[in-house]
Amino acid sequence: MPWEDILTKTQELLNEYAPKAEITDIDLEGPLVVVYTMDMEFFAENPDVIKKIAHAVRRRISIRPDPKTLLPENEAREKINQIIPEEAGVKDVYFIPETGEVIIEAEAPGIVIGKEGELLNKIKKEVKWAPRVVRAPPLKSRIVKEMREYLKIVRDDRREILRNIGRRLNRPPRSGEQWVRVVALGGYREVGRSSTLLMTKTSRILVDCGLNVSASDSDEPWSGTPYLYMPEVWDNTDPEKPLKYLDAVVVTHAHLDHVGLVPMLFKHNYDGPVFMTPPTRDLAVMLLIDYLKVAQAEGRKVPFESKHIKEMIKHTITLKYGVTTDISPDVRLTFHNAGHILGSAVSHFHIGDGFYNVVISGDIKYERSWLFNPAHNKFPRVETVIMESTYGGREDFQPPRREAAERLKDVVQRTFEKGGKVLIPVFAVGRSQEVMLVLESYMRSEELPTIPIYLDGMIWEATTIHAAYPEYLNKDLRELIFQKKENPFLSEVFHRVEAPERRESVISSSEPVIVLSTSGMMNGGPVLEYFKHWADDPRNTLVFVGYQAERTLGRKVQNGLKEITMSEHGHPIKISIDMNVETIDGFSGHSDRRQLIQFIGSMNPKPERIITCHGEESKCIDLAIGLHKRYGMETIAMKNLDALRLK
Repeated sequence: MPWEDILTKTQELLNEYAPKAEITDIDLEGPLVVVYTMDMEFFAENPDVIKKIAHAVRRRISIRPDPKTLLPENEAREKINQIIPEEAGVKDVYFIPETGEVIIEAEAPGIVIGKEGELLNKIKKEVKWAPRVVRAPPLKSRIVKEMREYLKIVRDDRREILRNIGRRLNRPPRSGEQWVRVVALGGYREVGRSSTLLMTKTSRILVDCGLNVSASDSDEPWSGTPYLYMPEVWDNTDPEKPLKYLDAVVVTHAHLDHVGLVPMLFKHNYDGPVFMTPPTRDLAVMLLIDYLKVAQAEGRKVPFESKHIKEMIKHTITLKYGVTTDISPDVRLTFHNAGHILGSAVSHFHIGDGFYNVVISGDIKYERSWLFNPAHNKFPRVETVIMESTYGGREDFQPPRREAAERLKDVVQRTFEKGGKVLIPVFAVGRSQEVMLVLESYMRSEELPTIPIYLDGMIWEATTIHAAYPEYLNKDLRELIFQKKENPFLSEVFHRVEAPERRESVISSSEPVIVLSTSGMMNGGPVLEYFKHWADDPRNTLVFVGYQAERTLGRKVQNGLKEITMSEHGHPIKISIDMNVETIDGFSGHSDRRQLIQFIGSMNPKPERIITCHGEESKCIDLAIGLHKRYGMETIAMKNLDALRLK
């Protein structure tokens, strides 16, 4: 239905079902139809009205108070603080003007709500804002706070952006034969620069736009970026808006090999939406800013600037797990938990009115971890699955989490007995938090001596973002934090390394220490400083707990490299590698071969076709062969630049 008809139809239905609701405006906001009213109580008392209208216009509808009815923020905050008892432990009160919500963060949400919702109703009546009570996170995130403030500053720009997105999204689909096609733009038979183009007769949707973290400036052009210059994506006839036919970008999770080049799209004047989960947005911004800082400090070329990250934020539409929304005239998207990192999503695309369904897994962990539930794999319908194959090789079987934890404990214990130090390269997001949980639990139970654990890089800030989104963590961890009041992330064994001086003192320490530092593949970041100074001492141990891509320093050291030339104050120095090097499988956020096969095997109904990606060539091929032999379905290990018609 064209956007003009949607607004007209919504108005007509409101006149019929809610003639006294005092509607002041109806507008589009991305995939939403937004209705402003002077009488929020009517819709609270008559929820079926909105359900009927949403069903009739086939769009999600958001009811919001007219801004004129809302008490000014300062007065509203004062009123709220007067109403809520002190024992509720209110930590923050902040407003979202575009939705008319006020978020109240409190240590005891039940006290804020009051008996039978008495206090909440009083707040709503006196300030007119719609109150939403959440448990105060145990750690404050700088990124989350800055994100709120920035979105408030740009709210007028953002409203105009979302209005334009809504009008484009609600254009009529093209007539003629329906079809679905995918183009492999990056991350096929390789790890890095993940990007897939999903096409229909009406829409073009880019799923991920990552960079290859192991590529260098001296490599061939496009070796570190997806093949965006393909005619399906890039219009060479329009240098001002080469991406004008791209309808939407979908980001599966925040790692740079999936999101690292999304800001570059805005450098080339992309003006469409970017869909991701709320924690993915915050983590992506953190990692992108850090990537810029590190690259600029090392004199490496960066294909975008900080202003392009800001444009990405303005165009981002966040979706929670399980919420279905239109992202183009003929495609609907639903995110589900992927179990890989905080906010990671398996993306389900419903194309046309039941015409075809595609699932793109992103990176998945089909096993309950210390942080997350296993990846979701139950869908109403799915014909084609595009899935990762990082550990899809014939011999890629990882030990259980418990066994991996025991191995880490043994490695740490042996190193301490020799008087050495432990260095663990980690990604800021995911592996670092899991290793933190394991080490803290062993020290709390006295199975390891209480030794300082230093966190260098973006690990601490990433951990605070985990605390801001407890609903994305597994039930056991939430219970430990909120009910048992035993937050392992707040343990006194953890110490932030916030300045070079602190790093130097840790490096020169004569006492045993554990350092968790970025980057996880040792291709940059502060981990290199520790490595330079500790690599030649056989008492020390380097522990790999995550995947090491080809050509990264981590992979070279893992494979037995014994000497390397590095830079020290601008001068080359030779480093002898005599420290103990250990690889502990089982901590990975990727599924092993057994779990990948189970992920497909337990789907019901089974997909007709599997396309493998995000793995070295042999692993993509091995997994495709294994799935075909096991289940008899069509399997394909596509190459970069391949295109395939799905239907």
